[in-house]
Amino acid sequence: MKEEQIESGFIFNNNYKLESAAEGKAVMSATITETSLNPYSTAHGGFIFGLADTAAGLACNTFGRPAMTVNANIEYLHAVKGNKIIAEAKCIKNGKTISVYEVDIYDEDKRVVAKSTITYFYIPADRFSDSN
Repeated sequence: MKEEQIESGFIFNNNYKLESAAEGKAVMSATITETSLNPYSTAHGGFIFGLADTAAGLACNTFGRPAMTVNANIEYLHAVKGNKIIAEAKCIKNGKTISVYEVDIYDEDKRVVAKSTITYFYIPADRFSDSN
């Protein structure tokens, strides 16, 4: 993923920050603001899921191949009321066309608040263009 993609759009607007990345892994954090909350004043599930998908997508990109999400599942385990969440994504299968990631999302107290499994499809090189 290009630096300008990390610093703009969805990632920027949701206060997501890349903490670290290595082959098949990525750690991201998110600052929870008033715009991140649901009507019950806890972190919105879509905000949490967005961080999980973004962290897994960045981990997937460490293999240097363009990919897109084709399936995702998330289990919300605890409400998040703090100021920050952290997502740790790791590759559990990297195949020719499909890559699968597990993501654990933690609150500030290092309690697992959600778990996600996300599958990506590698876009064939002849169908990918930086202009898309």
